[in-house]
Amino acid sequence: MALPHQLKNLNVYADGNSLMGVIEEVALPKLARKMEAFQGGGMVAPVDVDLGLEKLELGLTCGGGYVLEIIKQFGLGKANGALVRYAGAYQRDDTGDVASVEIVTRGRYSEIDFGSAKVGDKSTVKATVSLSYYKLIVDGVVLIEVDALAFIYIVNGVDMLDKQRKAIGLA
Repeated sequence: MALPHQLKNLNVYADGNSLMGVIEEVALPKLARKMEAFQGGGMVAPVDVDLGLEKLELGLTCGGGYVLEIIKQFGLGKANGALVRYAGAYQRDDTGDVASVEIVTRGRYSEIDFGSAKVGDKSTVKATVSLSYYKLIVDGVVLIEVDALAFIYIVNGVDMLDKQRKAIGLA
């Protein structure tokens, strides 16, 4: 019998600056494939046609009123201007093994919600980053890399767009 890895600690870096002690929660990007049902003549049932990936977003919840590292990145003109990196330590309680999970993202802040301000109450800042780049690394191994602007989509070392790049003259 084995126990699953559980998140034991995390940190987030905004443009290389650590948010240790400030970051409370991270809404990790959801990986979802954009699918559309298709049923042509002679088909008894529809099948889903893969149309790529759904939009990728990262959510951050921080304590402490204003988080300058995030505010300074708001309004960047480039779709990949904000670098945000998540580092998580996931531990199994049966073996004590710790797995390093890192998610490197690039994008731009689409929203910063400062919440309400009341003397004596805990305040939080919530931010959403619309992503153009996503890389998932577990124990130093790159499992998924998506670069929407460079037409890159790699899963477990397999370049999913290699043939398409060649077909349109990009390789």
